[in-house]
Amino acid sequence: MQSVSKVHTRVVYRRSPHLVLYWSGRQLFFENYVTRKRVRAAPLAFEVLELFDRWRPVEALARRLPQFKPAALRLALASLEHCSLLERCDHGTVPGKPVSEIWKDWGPAAAFLHFSTKDMCASRDLAEMTRLLRRRAKRMPMPSPVKRYPGARQIALPAPRHTGEFPQVVLARRTWRRFSPDPVGLPALSTLLGLSFGVRWWVDLPRLGRLALKTSPSGGARHPIETYVLAHRVAGLLPGLYHYAADKHCLERLRSGASSRQLVRYLAGQKWYGNAAALVLMTAVFRRPQWKYQSPRAYRAVLIDAGHLCQTFCLVATWLGLAPFCSMALADSRIEADIGIDGVSESVLYAAGVGTLPRGLKWAPWPTRFRGTRHPNPAFE
Repeated sequence: MQSVSKVHTRVVYRRSPHLVLYWSGRQLFFENYVTRKRVRAAPLAFEVLELFDRWRPVEALARRLPQFKPAALRLALASLEHCSLLERCDHGTVPGKPVSEIWKDWGPAAAFLHFSTKDMCASRDLAEMTRLLRRRAKRMPMPSPVKRYPGARQIALPAPRHTGEFPQVVLARRTWRRFSPDPVGLPALSTLLGLSFGVRWWVDLPRLGRLALKTSPSGGARHPIETYVLAHRVAGLLPGLYHYAADKHCLERLRSGASSRQLVRYLAGQKWYGNAAALVLMTAVFRRPQWKYQSPRAYRAVLIDAGHLCQTFCLVATWLGLAPFCSMALADSRIEADIGIDGVSESVLYAAGVGTLPRGLKWAPWPTRFRGTRHPNPAFE
């Protein structure tokens, strides 16, 4: 708990430390990126917020703006508090501010991005999404997926090698949205977790500690990503929510029970993933990279770390003959509450899932024929 001076044991206010201000068109907006409240405000609000850089009573505002009646000033402060632009204290103590403490070096740049983009609501209707994109394409054509330099000299390369087990695994990797009702076996899940997220080696650094090494790279070998598994249909494992202990290669059960509905809720309403056998939730423990890197740019490395791990997961799943997928459309707050993390020092970032291949369905046949046409790049023929 953080104490407030005895002089200020009556009602006092302080500007929220999580504010950003910006113009959108002709309007000035104030946004609290932690509460995700955004309001339009007159420039006078800036003067009020500037005054409350520390805990002050309403009388301080009355002295600054004597042209306004005290009742109007109290109403204005209550309104700013309701919009979470001001914080209020009534009893001489206020809760500690873990967001300020944990994100102080990475704020506001990384903190604004992280907190303001939580809890996405995904479109639940693929047909409607397709119609919207077609209408958009009429106004604004889809950007080309490749870039060329027409005037540059081109040097032809030999055809890439695609024979052998590893090239075939890489070429077979797809995002699946349909699965068979068969469960995934516990040995397959164990291999998937161990090769994707498990600690494979340790490196001892004198007077610093131990570094974990995994099959995927991590910025500064900080490995901020933790792994949780929602086991829906895994043969040999009770349905439930588990934490994967990467050093011991074991599962720690946090909650019993799992359902298709829970999968869909976690993935922001994407019902096509509801029949998956297991969902892997990747969180980040931010203090690990923050210990070494004080620049907010390090937040990029955390996101990239999750991407490295997810691609490894998808390749291992493909090698095992399973059907993987990944998604960033998440119900962050619901997931974090169920896992039991605060969303500040540790927060969910990414999800990857897996099921068994649907019977009689091949997502994308290989080699090189697409709807009866030749592959657009002859080098891959």
